[in-house]
Amino acid sequence: MPSLRLNFKLAFWFTVLICLTIALVGCGSNEANEPKPSPTVKPSPTATAEPVSSSADLSNAPVIVAFGDSLTAGYGLSESTSYPSLLQRRLLDRGYRYRVVNAGVSGDTTAGGVRRVDWALKGEVRVLILELGANDALRGQPIPAMKKNLADIIEKAQQKNVRVILAGMEALPNFGPEYTQEFRQAFRDLAKQYSIAFIPFFLDRVGGIADLNQNDGIHPNIKGTEIVVENVWKALEPILKDINQ
Repeated sequence: MPSLRLNFKLAFWFTVLICLTIALVGCGSNEANEPKPSPTVKPSPTATAEPVSSSADLSNAPVIVAFGDSLTAGYGLSESTSYPSLLQRRLLDRGYRYRVVNAGVSGDTTAGGVRRVDWALKGEVRVLILELGANDALRGQPIPAMKKNLADIIEKAQQKNVRVILAGMEALPNFGPEYTQEFRQAFRDLAKQYSIAFIPFFLDRVGGIADLNQNDGIHPNIKGTEIVVENVWKALEPILKDINQ
């Protein structure tokens, strides 16, 4: 699997360190409580919600759930420019009749994901795009606990015959190289253990590039979000082709 290039990734994460206070205010939550949605984004709570972006009647279409934190919810973006909305348009443009549900909640951790995944999987869900872990890293949470939470979410989805795409993330370098490596490896281990589709780095070709991120240096802008959709699409399209055979 491709390794991350340190020549800009370190610059990205040191920018994150400067913006950490802003990030935790803007998308953080108390670990003991359910994370609160960003005021700029209204995440869809269940797989029976309205499609995020479509002029077609998709009320009876099978569902793809985009399940994650602020990166999925579309923090700082309009609903129509969040990655699930752009993914919905991509699906329709390519002739795939699926309904994308934005189940992103800003500030969510993997523990929060475990608590809400059951209702996210209600309905005719076919694919779960699992993007969680960034907020665990911001808090320096124990990696075994994060890994177990992600495993629980994956298992719940697989028990319902839902295909899972796992999005890998990166940890801040200030926790040390051992933590960073263990964090990165956790996603790879889970993808292999459960034989699921894998995006090595959700923000590949976006993280650390100022022109592709908002002023906080963390959340993608519209141009960056379009690249995120490409990253997701590379993992999603083969699954859709397999399902539709």
